[in-house]
This record gives sequence, C-alpha cells and structure tokens, in this order.
Amino acid sequence: MDKQIIFEDDHIRVIFLKGHSEELIFSFGDLITRAKGLSINAEKSLVKYDYNVIGVMPKEKSWFPVESMHQMMQAVEPYLAQFKTIVGYGGSMGGYAVIKYAKLLRMSRAIAFVPQYSINPQEVEDRRYAEFFDINLHRDMDISAQDISPQTDYIIVYDPYYNEDKEHYLKIKGLLPRLMTLNLPFTGHDALSVLASSSLLNDFIRHKLDQNYFYTQIRQVKKNSKFYYRNVIGQLMSRHSKALGRILKNNDLQLDAQYFDPALKQLITRVMLNRRQVTEQDLQKLGIKVNLPQESHLKLQDHFENFLIFNLISSKVESYTQEAIGLNDKYLIPLLAKSSCLVKIEINRERYLVAMNDRRVMKLVKEDDALSADLSPLVLKKHDGYYVISYKGQNLSTDEYGVCTFVDPPLTDTTRFILV
Repeated sequence: MDKQIIFEDDHIRVIFLKGHSEELIFSFGDLITRAKGLSINAEKSLVKYDYNVIGVMPKEKSWFPVESMHQMMQAVEPYLAQFKTIVGYGGSMGGYAVIKYAKLLRMSRAIAFVPQYSINPQEVEDRRYAEFFDINLHRDMDISAQDISPQTDYIIVYDPYYNEDKEHYLKIKGLLPRLMTLNLPFTGHDALSVLASSSLLNDFIRHKLDQNYFYTQIRQVKKNSKFYYRNVIGQLMSRHSKALGRILKNNDLQLDAQYFDPALKQLITRVMLNRRQVTEQDLQKLGIKVNLPQESHLKLQDHFENFLIFNLISSKVESYTQEAIGLNDKYLIPLLAKSSCLVKIEINRERYLVAMNDRRVMKLVKEDDALSADLSPLVLKKHDGYYVISYKGQNLSTDEYGVCTFVDPPLTDTTRFILV
C-alpha cells in the first residue's frame, strides 16, 4: 500500500494514501482515532473503494489548530491541484475540522458526524471538551461565516435529542447555505459508530444528495448495528420498559454474552425484574447466563422497605421489593445474615462470599476458595438493632430505586439494615 507522510508538526500528522479514484478524500481523525504510525481514519472503508486519501490525524486533543492547518497547505496544494472533486469526512473533532476547513481545502462535499462549533467555554454551554481549550491555540476557533464555502454541499449527521450536540448543530446550521441534515435519534454522540459501514460511506461520498435515499441506507445499516440498539436501549429503557417485552416476544434474538456492557445489562435486568416476570428464555435471547439456586432465605431490609439481594444477572448487590424477588427468585438471591460475618449467599446448596475490587466489580467466590489479590470480601457487621455492610471503611447505601453504592461514614438511615 502506497502511503507517505507529507506534513507533520506538534499537532497533526498528514498522510497521503494513493488510490485510483477521481476523488480526493480528506479523512480527519477524532479523539479516539489519533495519529498512530501511518494509520488513517476510516482507512479500511476508503481502501475498499480505492480512494485517493489524505488523512489528517491529530496528535493531541487540540481540534486541528488554524496555524497547523495553514502550514499544512503548502504540502497538500500539489495534491489538491490534481483533483476536481474533493470530499471531507470526519466525526466529532474531525467533523468540526471538515466544516471549519471545507473552504480552505476546496471541498465540493463536507460530511460531518456530530461536529462541534467550538470548544471555547465562552462560546458554548457544552463542557465536555472545555478542558482541552487552549487560548493560545483556539483564540478564534469557532466556525465562522468566513470559513463557509457557498459551493460546498454540507452533510451533518447527529441526534436531535442529544442536547450537547444539538447546541453545536444549531450554531453551525445558521452558517451553512447548502446543508442536508440526517437525524439519527437516540444515538447520543455515537452516530459514527452506529453507521460504521463501507458502503454507506461510499454513498455519502459519491451518491447524489437525496435525503430519502440516505435514510433508506441508514435504516439498513442500523438493523445490523449493535451500537444502535445499545444506545436506544440505554436511553429509552427506563421510560419505555414495555418495549423490551415486545422485542423479546416478537424477535428470535440470540445475542452473545458480550453484547451488553455491565452497566446496560444492569439497567435492563433491573427494569425487567421490577416490572415483569423474567423467564430463562428472555435471558437466553439477551445472551445472559446465570447459575440458578435451589432455595434461598433470610432477608435484610433497607430504609425503603426493600430487601438486599445479590443479582445473578448483573453481578451486583441491589435491593428489590418482596414482590419482585418472589417473581424472580431464581436470579435475586437474598444475602445470608445472622451475626457479624462476611457477606454470603447460597446457590445450589453451596455458599459463596460476595467480594469486590476497587473498580467496584463484584464477584462470587466459593466459601473455601482463596481470594485473588485484587478482591476483598464485603463484611456484614451486626450492631444494636441494625446491620451495616462495609468495604474498606465505606458503607453500603441504598436509594429508593434499589441501586446500591458505597459511601463514607457517618452512618445514615440508608446505610442501616434490619433483619426481617
């Protein structure tokens, strides 16, 4: 593969990838896809269609400073002169660069996913990137009317319900005379991950501007995107829990065990266990496997009259109503409690210690097995009239939703439990 670095300074590395296309593509990296060797953002997809590419890869989280970009121009000018069609592509920080430098780089089309207008805290309310703002680099970094080319077709893809990105979009929208907006609801800032597709990128570059066509292609990509369903579930599940029941009932899902990350798995299972009876078939469809107990008893009650359990699905200590535990007693295992001891549960007539590491990852360890170096057991302490569960000086606290966290002393009502 014919690649070479054609410009480099403290902030960017610019790489030319030779292809055989009539178009020249400027592909901008983002906070994740920063400069590493000769790699280029979206390289596999662009190589698949044999594009000529100039990859502008950031070395730092510096939002492609104007000075660096203007110094780059001497190196890229001979390449610009060879092509009539120049297209820019990037997401987030890279999306900002696509719009900011479309006129400078003579782009005929600028494709920006979830772009920023600026990271200057004086210009935007969004504070996600404020720590990267450097007045010496970014004094006039906002996208201005002087940056906009009336000959360029701009495409922006973003989630209209994600307020942080919507603020940037609205500021940019007012500047662009030729803009096609593609909405990607309930994906947050992950639009680029959701629509990771070689064929869709090729369409964005080459297909005529046809919003209906692009939405049709986007729907096809979303159907096969794990990122899309993860984001939708994460944002809507707590408000529209019945939708999960319909999905499980009407679709023959067979997800793998790594499909959901631990936080999303916990959210889904909490909603399911609180609002409906969970079946083994439901869990199998979601790629969730558990070891089932034969029986369990003895319950610690919290300040909200819920009961402490170990959730075999989320691998967390949580609290649930008696009704939820009764409906899902295969998965919600009460903590054993009689006197001061290590926190334990019983599964299939075997007892397990509940242990945790400093990253707050809980694990079950057989009562007679050795603990790994990073794990410490949770400790149940019996006081006069109540119990406390501790981990390295912090105490377990529950909230009204059943979520448990460890907090510093002193003891409060939410950190005291009674044996019912």
